[in-house]
Amino acid sequence: MTEDARFEDGGDRPLRLMAVDADDLGVISALAQDAVFPASEMTWHPKAREFALLLNRFRWEDAEAASKRNRPVERVQSVLLFGDVQKVQSQGVTKGDPDVVMSLLSISFEPGEDGTGRVILTLAGDGAIALDVETIDARLQDVTRPYVAPSRKKPDHPE
Repeated sequence: MTEDARFEDGGDRPLRLMAVDADDLGVISALAQDAVFPASEMTWHPKAREFALLLNRFRWEDAEAASKRNRPVERVQSVLLFGDVQKVQSQGVTKGDPDVVMSLLSISFEPGEDGTGRVILTLAGDGAIALDVETIDARLQDVTRPYVAPSRKKPDHPE
């Protein structure tokens, strides 16, 4: 019998996840929520059909353990890579200023015909990045050791 993975199963090991459908993408979206990144850390490689972001990801999977142990919450640098990308569009995104820091709120998928569709990266401040994809092919991988979040606080989303 197979059971779903749990946060506890990962321990302190780096995340390395892949998404091939909308449900998988929802898991990556939850783990990447509130990640921050400078505009200079977005890369689009049309020939390779890849779009990548280097994120400073909040470690949601560790937030409860940090609270229970009364220790600071953490962030980690992660690469978020999308394959099979045919086109990239953005709205409300400052591309020319590398000092602009963006915050990722969610990742969603709008299906098209025959498995194609559009991945939408929604950013704080009404920004968005749209990736027209042939199929869902997303990867999230931690690439550094966790570090204490500079704010020392869990991100908050008041209703």
